[in-house]
Amino acid sequence: MKTIIIFNNQKIPVFYTDASKKALSLLKIALESKWNNGKRAVKTCLESLISIEIDGTEAILHARRESDTLALSLY
Repeated sequence: MKTIIIFNNQKIPVFYTDASKKALSLLKIALESKWNNGKRAVKTCLESLISIEIDGTEAILHARRESDTLALSLY
């Protein structure tokens, strides 16, 4: 499934399964937390975010540069 979230004034597509639908609410909280308190590498990823894939309890944050892509635990 696919939905769009707004983060940092950008529309970001989020891909997930029915089993991981509950993680959508946790995703927004985790992104805001990492944006406010995260280290430079995390902020670099968030600044160039192009899509997010939720896989179980993790969100794979896909950035423009593949080397900036990160996995973020949602729990």
